[in-house]
Amino acid sequence: MHLPPFRLERYFAQHEFNAPYLLCVSDCQSMTIGELLALEPGSRDEFESLQLGYTEAPGGKALREQIAALYEGFDPQDVLVHVGAEEAIFTFATACLNSGDEVIVQTPCYQSLYQVAESRGCRVIPWVCREEDGWVPDLDELARLVNRNTKAVFINSPHNPTGSCLTSKAMDGIVEIVARAGCLLFSDEVYRFLEYDEKQAPRPACELYDRAVSLGVMSKSLGLAGLRVGWAACRDKSILDAMSGVKDYTTICGSAPSEFLAALALRRKDAILARIRELTLDNLSLLGPFMARHAGMFAWAKPKAGPIAFPRLASGEDSEPFCKRVLEESGVLLLPGRLYGEEWKAHFRVGFGRKSFAEGLDELEAFLRTC
Repeated sequence: MHLPPFRLERYFAQHEFNAPYLLCVSDCQSMTIGELLALEPGSRDEFESLQLGYTEAPGGKALREQIAALYEGFDPQDVLVHVGAEEAIFTFATACLNSGDEVIVQTPCYQSLYQVAESRGCRVIPWVCREEDGWVPDLDELARLVNRNTKAVFINSPHNPTGSCLTSKAMDGIVEIVARAGCLLFSDEVYRFLEYDEKQAPRPACELYDRAVSLGVMSKSLGLAGLRVGWAACRDKSILDAMSGVKDYTTICGSAPSEFLAALALRRKDAILARIRELTLDNLSLLGPFMARHAGMFAWAKPKAGPIAFPRLASGEDSEPFCKRVLEESGVLLLPGRLYGEEWKAHFRVGFGRKSFAEGLDELEAFLRTC
């Protein structure tokens, strides 16, 4: 299997730790280990007495119990812990897909959601979301795309990079289409719990369909990317067993300190999420007026969930030269849309889940005044 360069990750490797103002990151505001331990009395002593041996390959039971509690009717054996979400994407595609399989992928999307399958020789069919539809995917189109040859459908909601979000009705419709075909469903749900209208938030796909895998991670909605803890939740034991077999060749097991801290964070997730939700919505209230002030230059579909949006240059020109100039002259890092594919080259990603967002937006506005 040959994997080409991961364009987005190479871009961040070059710029993320050098640019003064990160205005395109996909994660949310993080916290220190001390701040996390302070959320639970007695946890510091327990953390300091932690043995630094191997952990259980599926993930420690305490962590899997907390993850399982995020899903209705799930038990720890329905969860497979990974080192980040990326590993779970890789183990699923490697374990469950073969050369010649047909897979349908909601696009635009994070490159690995289609690239691992494509590199294994699968035929990847894009299920394209469109800005004029508010980036909401068309279920009638999905119904036309799914056929008896479809092995798997990959979806993502809340969506990266557009900030769109499936409704409960839409998720139910997707599950109905996929279940009728009997194929697998891989549902990237790493921004779950950051839906702006919580009443409209769909249930996780794994609750609705036994052959669905729901992807979760500590990095995004909870802002704990440094823990490198992700997971796959699924009721079909054969799917998780197959993924475990691949994981034996990658990380085998996770980090004991990371798993301890992740379990603690999930026990205290309401407090963490409340802080991040408030910050994200406050930043969005700054981004909206900014976009209105520069409507002649930018166009966008306002996000409905998560900490990211996918505006475009109103001219339709390639955003890459613009992003390059912004970085060189103001120190503000934006993400060119072509990193998601040539068809998105006029777009660029904005991330507004961190405390530094307001300062970075001010710097971008100052740059625009010089244009």
